[in-house]
Amino acid sequence: MGRMKKKFESGEATAFMSRNQAIKKLQLSLADFRRLCILKGIYPHEPKHKKKVGKGNTAPKTYYFVKDIHFLAHEPIIRKFRETKHFVRRLKKALEKNNTEAVRRIRQNKPKYNLHHIVRERYPFFSDAVRDLEDCLSMCFLFSTFPKTSKIFTEYIFKSQKLTVEFLHYVIASKSLRKVFVSIKGIYYQAEIMNETITWVQPHKLGFEAPTDVDFKIMQTFVEFYVTMLGFINFRLYHTLNLHYPPQLEDGFTEKDFDEDMTQRERLEEKLASLSQAVMSIDAGGGEDDAEIDDFPLVDPENPDHIEQARVEAEKHKKFLCLFKGLKIFISRETPRDSLVFVIRCFGGEVSWCKTQALGATFDESDETITHHIVDRPKMTTQNMTRYYVQPQWVYDSINAKKLLPVSDYFIGVELPPHLSPFVDEQEDDYIPPERLALLNRQDGGEDSGVGEDDDDEEEEEEEEEEDDEDEEEEENSEEEEVEEEKRGRKHKDGKLQQTEASPSKAKKQKVDPNTSTMSVEAGQMDDEDIDQKLSRQKAEERKLAEMTIPKKKKRMYDRVRAAINKKKQETRVLTEKRRSIDKAKKKGKKKN
Repeated sequence: MGRMKKKFESGEATAFMSRNQAIKKLQLSLADFRRLCILKGIYPHEPKHKKKVGKGNTAPKTYYFVKDIHFLAHEPIIRKFRETKHFVRRLKKALEKNNTEAVRRIRQNKPKYNLHHIVRERYPFFSDAVRDLEDCLSMCFLFSTFPKTSKIFTEYIFKSQKLTVEFLHYVIASKSLRKVFVSIKGIYYQAEIMNETITWVQPHKLGFEAPTDVDFKIMQTFVEFYVTMLGFINFRLYHTLNLHYPPQLEDGFTEKDFDEDMTQRERLEEKLASLSQAVMSIDAGGGEDDAEIDDFPLVDPENPDHIEQARVEAEKHKKFLCLFKGLKIFISRETPRDSLVFVIRCFGGEVSWCKTQALGATFDESDETITHHIVDRPKMTTQNMTRYYVQPQWVYDSINAKKLLPVSDYFIGVELPPHLSPFVDEQEDDYIPPERLALLNRQDGGEDSGVGEDDDDEEEEEEEEEEDDEDEEEEENSEEEEVEEEKRGRKHKDGKLQQTEASPSKAKKQKVDPNTSTMSVEAGQMDDEDIDQKLSRQKAEERKLAEMTIPKKKKRMYDRVRAAINKKKQETRVLTEKRRSIDKAKKKGKKKN
């Protein structure tokens, strides 16, 4: 007879451990345990059977995997935590005794540690670190906007500012920015880095008030790890483009631009923060202008239509990366300078601002070669006739549309079009607002269509009907006149139609040599068939064939799916009609006013 299994000694009951048990096993305080779990990437898990794991107790508890706690027990950083506790105890005792010599000696021997081994442990491959970069960037950009307060270590603020500026320089050099969206929370950016799509948010620079319901100690622990991680990533990214790291700039500044009390390191950080100069490369000929751009991948090399479509897409992509190339843009004081400089330089444009506003201005406002002047004020007293004065939204909307939009919609004092989010991917049969349709039409290379086209359909149809009626009346009148002229100028004799003496000019025109032929041959032209239309027709035919070959067993499920699609189409029609009625009411109100 085998040995009987005891209750709660196997299975799921032994796979989990409560937080209190983990703290006792590791001999750490609750704050140090939380900090260690954040740094190592260990998170609690919810068991399926709480009663089994709790050994009959169903009280709410926080559970961790036992294997994760054993993994934490071998972490060498735990020893540094204990040394830090001992250091704080000794320093406090020396301060209470007012022993300055002991305080100086103890502070010099403060225990230090780094998180390099934890970064390598959590991200064994560089692609893993890049894939997990979104939270890191958002948190570092958030801390870079914080002022110096007693709740936050200034060391993390300075490191966040330095590393985020270095990352922005890499995005400019690699031309990897793809989308921008300005919202209430901040400015959202999306870039393609090492074949990975990275999205992060940069907060607006506003007055900061420390909230009372936020635990800054936990946020600092995250930033402590993210700062180390971002330093590793910046180092690797710079070397992929053959750039110096730490970044170096060409010396385009003078001693007058800096304060006398600033150190050499602070001056370099001020230069980098301006984002107005290119980063130097390791070799002589390199840098941002010589950065290689990846070719557009082919979808199907055997299909010529797909090859042609990929070639067209590659050309569009190269034009998009040089969207602002050749433009010289000046930024006014009231605009978000940091964001505009970063965005414009990512797409090859030259940008500058007033020298008294910040360091790094490259040309003055009086320069006659300036093509665009970005202003965010209702009026300007003096304007130059050789440049366009536009609002900042023109820059962001042009990037999202992948095309320079007409500046007439963004002049000073003009009511701006809606700033639509580029992160919304419309699926088939979804409701698409008319503003989004106009933007998609611009991206496809079609003609620019106004926002209120749907509202003016009925008026345009009425005008076309009136024009058609007028054309028909004119045609009928012209036919009656021709018949009367034929009756007057021609007579029937012996079954043949002859010209009378009343119209000799027409008779001369109608004389034709019977031996000569009136037929003519002209050179033909090839019909340019749109590749997108051809591929869409092929997809439609393939869909029809797939519907015809559906077996009877799955036909019922397919009918349900089609019913859901039809319901979605009906909802789209309702929303479209609602939008038309709203726009019509607005138009009537404007006419009355």
